[in-house]
Amino acid sequence: MSALFLIVLVDLIGFGIIIPLLPFFAEHFGASPFEVGLVMASYSAAQLVAAPVWGRISDRIGRRPVLLVTLLGMVAGYVALASIETLAGLFAVRILTGFMAGNISTAFAYIADITAPETRARGMGIVGAAFGLGFIAGPAIGGLLAGPDPAAADFQTPALAAALLSALAFALAWFRLPESLSPEARARGPGAPASGTWLEMLRRPRLNGMIGLMFLATFVFAGMEATFAIWSQRQFGWGPEQNGYLFAFIGILSAAIQGGAIGRLTARFGERRLVLIGAILLALGLGAIPFAGNVYALVPAMALAGAGFSLVSPALNSLISLEAGERERGGVMGFARSSATLGRVLGPAWAGAIFGLISKDAPYFGGALLMVLLAVLAPRVLKK
Repeated sequence: MSALFLIVLVDLIGFGIIIPLLPFFAEHFGASPFEVGLVMASYSAAQLVAAPVWGRISDRIGRRPVLLVTLLGMVAGYVALASIETLAGLFAVRILTGFMAGNISTAFAYIADITAPETRARGMGIVGAAFGLGFIAGPAIGGLLAGPDPAAADFQTPALAAALLSALAFALAWFRLPESLSPEARARGPGAPASGTWLEMLRRPRLNGMIGLMFLATFVFAGMEATFAIWSQRQFGWGPEQNGYLFAFIGILSAAIQGGAIGRLTARFGERRLVLIGAILLALGLGAIPFAGNVYALVPAMALAGAGFSLVSPALNSLISLEAGERERGGVMGFARSSATLGRVLGPAWAGAIFGLISKDAPYFGGALLMVLLAVLAPRVLKK
């Protein structure tokens, strides 16, 4: 597990480097708030298509080969990002890197392969902690490399730094990552189509409900991520550097929860209660963001939102993984990740649209209301 943690961490640092730059990069090419949302969504749209594909391939040939191929693809995408000169080029590169980032379903399947049911939530939390730590170092590095002025930001250097880190992740996977799927499971291949196709999975009511909750939480949080940089620019005059520091803070919080506290919290409250608690915290944080008139009010609001999502995500991933057998685990986790990724497609597009059409605060008030809805639905969906 430590090898996978390091690989995901290094790759996510590279991903995190790009996050605070993209809205400004898109606006550099003349993008509207809605188009900024679409740039963010294009990555996730490609990931949506790729996640179940990589998951099913990994059920057949193993997790390690899929991770190696996709990490190389990420290197190529970041190198291309450093040389683009048009908004269309930015969309194309984001689609390429998003398709390769569909490998996250394979990473979750890897964790499911090597953990017992009673330790599954902790295992999922460790991968989540790698995400959190990636968002600590990545945005801070990206912000420093790009600079504080959005009008004169350096977009090339952060992209090349991200490429270098993905290359390092590939090297770690090549030398340190053993295969997690047994030869017998690979020889049998993926499970029956009844558990591998979207249509059939949607006919499993319990799995369907859990995945719906995952979609809704991700939809809301991704909308916040996509619009926050342009919101803070209008609210405080911030550029990439200031946003990088704030996202790094959220990464620290996420890593502390998912990497350290989630195991104890799960043992005390159980996954079902953590989903409810996380939804309430996320609603409170999002609803408070528009009222933040200074950084001292903004940080607690963002902390509530980040803590809420850091509870909801690993708890739901654990519950979903327990619905799958060994031979279908990659496909089920790929399907779940695709549902979450659909949230990352539609959430930024929705948030960008209402940001431009209604007000800059609309995505946060709307997201808070949707999290109240999730809190109402969760006890019914997650009945034992």
